[in-house]
Amino acid sequence: MSQDSNASSATSGAQILDGKATAAAVRADVAAGVDALVAGGGRQPGLTVVLVGEDPPSQVYVRSKDRAATEAGFRVETVRMAADSQQADVEATVRRLNGDDGVDGILVQLPLPKGLDADAVTELIDPAKDVDGLTKDNIARLVLGQDGLVPCTPAGCIEICDRHGISLSGKDVVVIGRSHLVGKPFAQLALARNATVTICHSRTRDLEAHCRAADVVVAAVGVTELVKGSWLKEGAVVLDVGINRGDDGKLRGDVEFETARQRASAITPVPGGVGPMTIAMLLANTLETSRRRQGRA
Repeated sequence: MSQDSNASSATSGAQILDGKATAAAVRADVAAGVDALVAGGGRQPGLTVVLVGEDPPSQVYVRSKDRAATEAGFRVETVRMAADSQQADVEATVRRLNGDDGVDGILVQLPLPKGLDADAVTELIDPAKDVDGLTKDNIARLVLGQDGLVPCTPAGCIEICDRHGISLSGKDVVVIGRSHLVGKPFAQLALARNATVTICHSRTRDLEAHCRAADVVVAAVGVTELVKGSWLKEGAVVLDVGINRGDDGKLRGDVEFETARQRASAITPVPGGVGPMTIAMLLANTLETSRRRQGRA
């Protein structure tokens, strides 16, 4: 269903952009791609995750990545390192993986324990294996409009739009949040789709006015229900990237969902919206790197 067809029905409630179903479709496509690669004489894509320390959310996330990658037919390895690992040891691990021809994707799980320089570790990753899309080489390629690996969460936002017939071309897009993980790369991806992009942040004056003028609002700032439903233009598309746990234990996004869905034409829920897309796009990136490295792109 297209954005334009949704707009006419916004008052009766927005279309819910189901990230779980979309991610499942992406993972199925990846699995089919792996089968075709192997059937054509190629080897299994290899994904290695480096996990330093015992951060509980990271542990859960890495287990989910391992399971999804295994189901897609990848060869999966998790390198577990102690929380008191030295910078030199973590960097040596990344260098070893760079030189391993069986590893197509390297992901260093963030955050790293205090005392470790995450930027230095990330920058050591071979850009051709940087499936998180965080090295300077891949960031530069994104800004320049060249082929490269794109950060998974903003890529997932674009994939949700594409698979639901939502065009960004000619649209006024407001991105709330300027992180290098989501806000900035999404802005570049939207520009590449011929959107007019405004990036808002903590110093933005009159955030409400910016939201009221937007055809598409992307909220990625990490503040529970910062964006009120009354701020939205009738028929706007809302991509809520925020995941915030309240005192009641429930997960909520950066957008006031129940009121927003009455004005929006389409909206991602929290949970079950953008979140599931991150791992799905990680798998898509890893398959792509494997194809390229095997000369089968």
